[in-house]
This record gives sequence, C-alpha cells and structure tokens, in this order.
Amino acid sequence: MAIDEARTELGETDAPEEDEVARAFDRIVDQGAQRLHRTWREVLTTGLAGGLEVGIGVLALLAVYAETGSHLLAGLAFSIGFIALLLARSELFTEGFLVPVTAVVAGRAGPGQLAKLWSGTLVANLIGGWLVMWLVVLALPELGATATESALSFVDAPLDSRALALAFLAGSAITLMTRMQQGAESETGKIVAAVAGAFVLAGLVLFHSILDSLIIFGAIHAGAAIGYGDWLAWFWYTTLLNMAGGLLVVTTLRLVRSKDLIERERADARTGD
Repeated sequence: MAIDEARTELGETDAPEEDEVARAFDRIVDQGAQRLHRTWREVLTTGLAGGLEVGIGVLALLAVYAETGSHLLAGLAFSIGFIALLLARSELFTEGFLVPVTAVVAGRAGPGQLAKLWSGTLVANLIGGWLVMWLVVLALPELGATATESALSFVDAPLDSRALALAFLAGSAITLMTRMQQGAESETGKIVAAVAGAFVLAGLVLFHSILDSLIIFGAIHAGAAIGYGDWLAWFWYTTLLNMAGGLLVVTTLRLVRSKDLIERERADARTGD
C-alpha cells in the first residue's frame, strides 16, 4: 500500500501526526511480512542469535547486580542485550507480537506462518540462552550465586495475582518498546527505546519468559537446588501472560487505531491475489 494513497483515502494529508502513523504502519506491515515468510532455517538461526545476544545482556545484568545490589542499575546494564538485538537484526520471542500480528491481520501472511515464527523463535531463544549461561557460569563462577539469588525470586514466587500482573506487565512493556522502535525515525531513537525497555523489564524485575529463563538456567548450571521442572512451572504461565500483555494491550490498541489502514491493506492483498 502506498503511503500517499493511504493519506488521501483517510483525508490525512494535512495531519502530520496521522502522516507519521501511516508511515509507521507501512513499516510494521512490510517488516512483519518479511519475518513471517522466512524459512525454518532463517527463523531458527535468527532466534538462536537472539538468545545468544540476550545472554550477553544477562551477563552484564548479573555482573552489575553482584557489584551494586541495585536492580535498577542492573536493568540499565541489561540494555546491552536489547541494543545488540536491535543492531544485529536478531529475533526475540516476545518482540514477535505487534509486528507479525499486524502483518497477519493486514492479510500479508497467515496464522500458520505466525505459529512457525513464534514456536521456532521461542525454542531457539531458549537454546541460545542456555548455551550462553553455561559459558557464563563456566567462565565466571562467582556470578553463579547472584544468578541463584535472582532465580529463586522467580521459581519460588507463588502463582498469585502479583505474579500474573508482573508477567502481564512484562509483555506489555516489551511490546511497547517494539512500538516505540517502529515509530522512531533514527537508530538513536531506537536505541533509546531499547534502553527504556530494558530498564522497565529488568530494573523492575518483571516476569519475562526469555530474560528470566536465562537467569534460571544460570542458577541451574551453577548447581543451585533448582530443576528444570521448577523452571517449567514458572515458565508456562509467564509465557502466556507475556503474550496476553503484548497482544491485548499494545497490539490491540495499535490495530484499532489503524483500522482504516488495515482495511486498505487487505483490499490491496486481495487485488494482488
């Protein structure tokens, strides 16, 4: 869909704010379609790289927390992982809500392709992160105690309203970060969004399925009294609530705002067929 045509159709040629919305929408749909049409090899390798890069962010988080005892400073340190994801064009599971879902709703891809992206990226992120945390504990065993302390705050958390809220907020926060990056015109703006997202997620110790799984893996590698069953008991509801937070809040509001643009995109897709 041409941006100028969308503006003319919606009567937005004299509305700079809506002009920016139309441009951002085009970027989201085009990028989402490209991601959804990847092969399995591309999905898995991009997700594996994402897990490795987030693992470096977790390394920075653990090192800073061990030295300062401050979750807020550790959250800022973790932004290294999100910046690496951004600049290396890698893939994180929880970043896969706004952009690919918009492309599916706009008719540029199907639900099966979305399921492939989500499942492949999730598994690859976890494998890559597991490997990095094994290396971290092997190279810097002193960080094992820090990983264990942090991991226990997740696996020992009761499944109550607080835990559900922490996981829901994490999904909303990272999807908002994605939205901010899509709306930014420069790399500097995208990096600012990455730092902000990392600060909220890690600095406030929200429950994030990938980030916190890597911390738990680090504790397991360090010999903590935590098993993979403990991780799974925390992971399943955290993943579902991350998805709910990302899809029901940020993504849904974005789709409602772009209703007219979506209808035009669908019409163009049908014409193309």
